[in-house]
Amino acid sequence: MLNSGGVAVRPADKTADGPADADDPRADPSLTLEFRLLGPVSVTRAGTAVALPGAKIHTVLAVLLLARGALVADGRLSAALWGDAPPPTSNAQIYTYVSRLRKILGDDAERISRKGPGYVLDARGAEVDLFAFERLDRLGRQALKENRHEEAGRLLGSALDCWSGHALDNVTEHLLQSERPRLEFLRAEALERRIEADLETGRHRSLVPELLSLVARFPMEENLRAHLITALHRCDRQAEAVHVYTEGRRILDEQLGVVPGQLLSNAYLRMLRGEGAAQPRRPLVALPVRTAPFTGRAAEAARLRSLLLRRPSGPVSRLRAALVTGMPGSGKTALAAEVAHGCARSFPDGVVHADLQDADGAARAPAAVLAEILCALGDTGQPGQRGGHDLTDLVRRYRALTATSRLLVVLDDASSDAQLAPLLPASPDTALLVTSRRRLVTVPAPCTVPLEPLGDQDAVALLAETAGADRIRAELPAARDLVRYCAGLPLAVRIAGARLAARPHWTVARLAARLADPRTRLAALSYGDLDLPRTLDRALSRLSPITAAVLPWLSAVGPGPFTARLAGDVIGLDGVESALEELVDACLLTSEPDSAALGEDRYRFHPLFLLHAGELPRRELPR
Repeated sequence: MLNSGGVAVRPADKTADGPADADDPRADPSLTLEFRLLGPVSVTRAGTAVALPGAKIHTVLAVLLLARGALVADGRLSAALWGDAPPPTSNAQIYTYVSRLRKILGDDAERISRKGPGYVLDARGAEVDLFAFERLDRLGRQALKENRHEEAGRLLGSALDCWSGHALDNVTEHLLQSERPRLEFLRAEALERRIEADLETGRHRSLVPELLSLVARFPMEENLRAHLITALHRCDRQAEAVHVYTEGRRILDEQLGVVPGQLLSNAYLRMLRGEGAAQPRRPLVALPVRTAPFTGRAAEAARLRSLLLRRPSGPVSRLRAALVTGMPGSGKTALAAEVAHGCARSFPDGVVHADLQDADGAARAPAAVLAEILCALGDTGQPGQRGGHDLTDLVRRYRALTATSRLLVVLDDASSDAQLAPLLPASPDTALLVTSRRRLVTVPAPCTVPLEPLGDQDAVALLAETAGADRIRAELPAARDLVRYCAGLPLAVRIAGARLAARPHWTVARLAARLADPRTRLAALSYGDLDLPRTLDRALSRLSPITAAVLPWLSAVGPGPFTARLAGDVIGLDGVESALEELVDACLLTSEPDSAALGEDRYRFHPLFLLHAGELPRRELPR
């Protein structure tokens, strides 16, 4: 099938049980197996094809994979291999096929085990294209249901990219007849949903060639024909749309003796009435996917909802804005996404989201962010005009578009007021939700919600969401120790939970013991894409050179509280207050008034950031 607008996603995904243990040889990337069912059944190891001889071997492998780790009885394998007429030696032959398959898989032979009257294939740690397709399709359907059409189109396009031909293309006819129709139906449904999402995001022009090809191949598929009529109508090609409908009506009458169904008839009637030529759209909800239940921060979430949903009042209506601040890893993005999802229904013109930092932590130019937001809102500019790149023109178009809109604009990880200023919407009916590691004067102080470390109860609940509630409940004292070593930092707790989830045989106490040693704590708080030291390093890249140079020396002062004068005495340097204040502004240090009222602020390090600062190289300080 043809796909459009997909993002680069691996064509296969880990199973829900997570990757294999580090002590398991299957955890070695060079040994990773990839199983493919959505096309010819095949196996590759580290990108190299593994030879599978004959349709019978392919069939046995496919049946075991389709069982998803459940027991496959000998009778099920026999029916897939020989249908209703198995040979007298069927059990012996099945044993031979499984033995050959074990030999072919080599070091991974232990994946297939004999249990009772059948066999079990353990696919954990391997990549299976069917499982990846189903996961992406499920996420895409949810996004489509929530009117997040741009995201739905990407997810469903990536799901379709998992296919490499017709499903189960080299197995026995018995398995083919029982399984291929179901898989092909899932594929067709995903394609229709992706086309629906693309129509909702205004891609009707690019869809016309694809839909013409699909309707030619599947002339009696009424849904595809209805989508083609809609796309042609929105391209002002009404004569062709009429032809598509009349041809479909003729084919249905001649081949099946039926009249067009409701979807096809309604698409034709809307075209005749001139409805939908401007592409009616449901509210856009373009937000990061919620991949896990949200835990903790109830008071902060309630405060943000109150700020965003309050009605404008007074003679001069002001922009409704809220700012979430906190140190790196404190959960600003997760909180903002959760609140935005919850408030989406209150903004009839939609919700848009933009990340204000590149992957390497560098601030994105406002022009690039504005162009992205305008595109999401359906304003792509006019080719050849300077407005495509000129900041002044982009701001003008953005303010004009938002002047009469009721939108929620979510801007994640703002670095400065200068970056944020061009991104302010024009209407008081539009609300703005910003996350940043520093306080911004653009958003008034009463509208700022700082994130403190999580309390032990919320941190344990977050750990349970990630690692499993039963497991944490069984070792509650060790879990409490573990979250205390994470010092209430949500990213650290999530990393600890991810490591436990990926190591089912580990006890919570085992990981807590690793975190108990300050020398190994930071190294243990890194897993896959979640890496606390790397996150902290990105924050340090925004510091001035002098503050970055002073920071490693400040770690000698300890967690605090301490004054600027004490810090200067410890490191032997005068005038460290400006560096301390810069660290406070960057949410890398906290300050509080001196209880003795001596007019000196007292500073505190977060325990994990203190460890990280202590591991930084120390350069000679200017005197």
